Amino acid sequence: MKRISVLFAIGLLALGGVFAQTKGSTMYVAVKTASLKSSMWFFAPTLKPTLAYGTVVTILAVNGKWVEVQPISSQVRGWIQTANLTSKRITATSSSTSASAREIALAGKGFNEEVENTYRSENTNLDYGLVDEMEKLVVPDALLKNFIDEGRLKDDSGGA
Repeated sequence: MKRISVLFAIGLLALGGVFAQTKGSTMYVAVKTASLKSSMWFFAPTLKPTLAYGTVVTILAVNGKWVEVQPISSQVRGWIQTANLTSKRITATSSSTSASAREIALAGKGFNEEVENTYRSENTNLDYGLVDEMEKLVVPDALLKNFIDEGRLKDDSGGA
């Protein structure tokens, strides 16, 4: 009986995720930045504006792992992967200390200053400056596409 209850609860959670992304519903960008694409393909042309963490979007259509959205602050419509969205409202409260969008995004994923300090104290031999440098790297889509093509890697993102 307990097993059936657990399976039922898991099923309800899964259905909640499906229904959260229905036409006309509101969702929030759950990553530091997200690009709107002109079609359902990772290498499709990128539309402006780039969406920042917490941007409110309206769901226009759902197709597999892609969702057509329109930011409430813009008339632009574009496609974004569902993994970049959340149905949980994202808000930043004002306080004496301000947090960047990056810090808020990490805290939302369970990574906060306390966790970082604990990790740093347990791993004193790590060079965090290198991590900071890596986070600044941006790989243009064209370069990434070239890498995939030259390496004969499988491109399952839906494009040609």
